[in-house]
Amino acid sequence: MEPIQEIIINVQEIEPKYRHNTIFETFDKLKEGEYLIIHNNHDPQPVYYQLQQIRGEVFKWEYLQQGPEWWDIKLSKKYLHEHNIPITIIDNDFVINVPEIEPRLKHATIFQVFDSLAPGESLIIHNDHDPKPVYYQLLSERGDIFTWEYLEQGPQWWDIQVTIKGEDEKETIGQIAAKDLRKAEVFKKHGIDFCCGGKKTVKQACEEKGIDVIKLEQELLQAATTVTHGNANYNDWNIDFLADFIVNTHHNYVRKYLPEIKAYATKVAQVHGANHPELKSILENVLEMSEDLTEHIEYEEKQLFPLIKKIANAKTNDVPYTPQANEKFEIVVKDAENEHEAVGQQLVEIRTLSKDYATPEDACASYKLLYKMLDEFENDLHIHIHLENNILFPKTIEIEKSLA
Repeated sequence: MEPIQEIIINVQEIEPKYRHNTIFETFDKLKEGEYLIIHNNHDPQPVYYQLQQIRGEVFKWEYLQQGPEWWDIKLSKKYLHEHNIPITIIDNDFVINVPEIEPRLKHATIFQVFDSLAPGESLIIHNDHDPKPVYYQLLSERGDIFTWEYLEQGPQWWDIQVTIKGEDEKETIGQIAAKDLRKAEVFKKHGIDFCCGGKKTVKQACEEKGIDVIKLEQELLQAATTVTHGNANYNDWNIDFLADFIVNTHHNYVRKYLPEIKAYATKVAQVHGANHPELKSILENVLEMSEDLTEHIEYEEKQLFPLIKKIANAKTNDVPYTPQANEKFEIVVKDAENEHEAVGQQLVEIRTLSKDYATPEDACASYKLLYKMLDEFENDLHIHIHLENNILFPKTIEIEKSLA
């Protein structure tokens, strides 16, 4: 058994308006028997009463330190057997008899049992009406990590089997970023590739990067509560409109700035290459990337995106769409995804060679400008590939399948 990882919430490091929510959301992610430490510069007693009101008697509150400078509280999630919950076990599934639970504790009880489940395990909600609000609350607060299957749908009783997905079924970082670009910014801050590497889960990405998965999930939760202005919800756009947007915004960006980057990379390598040999390797990568990207966006605009528009038209206007097996979008798009992966690797190589675009002391203005342009180009390309890999392509495949 893996040791329980201690979670410490340093309340003073959190923006005041997010403090209570961060504690509640972190608590909700605990498995039974796990705990977190609240570290604060005053007694957080209001959290105790608020948690008791919205979650019920599902936790233990233990003072480890009580001032005068710091307060440390161990907040533990009780085991199911430690409090009276109307649960039976049938065929290895936890069956929750919801009508027997005090109203204010119903959702909290379902969440606690849900949080105690391992991948592949299930609970059954037994209720006298459709508990659909629980579905939306689980989806909002826990993400797409479960399946929801009706076993019985009234008129007297509703039975729903809720099953935790296996690791290979969990939401990927690409899917998370597609739903919320605020969370994409969190991935970007930690150097997690959510575009080309978007098919990994949060856990897998953290393991590869040596990042504390719990702390990252806390940041993702906090990002979801951040109010931003002007962020487009690309996931809601029609695929033909999104394809045009990518051409007009990101393809044009490539066409405008890549020639300039090539010119500066060539110049800087010639002038500074003797003292900084990595510049020659950077130039090689830039030239290769330029050739690959130029061919790639031409292919997308002449072949791939017209096919997307054909699929969109078939869906919108209810016209026949009968491609040959080797012409299906989910087949032809694989080349584009592979090309994205190759370009992504070139950018990783450039960033590594440049030590995260850190210019040396003897860097001239052109040297500094080159690194600045490369950094900005990488940022734009990440969004560019993210929009295609994680939103445009999956949505097109889904629509194409619906037309079959």
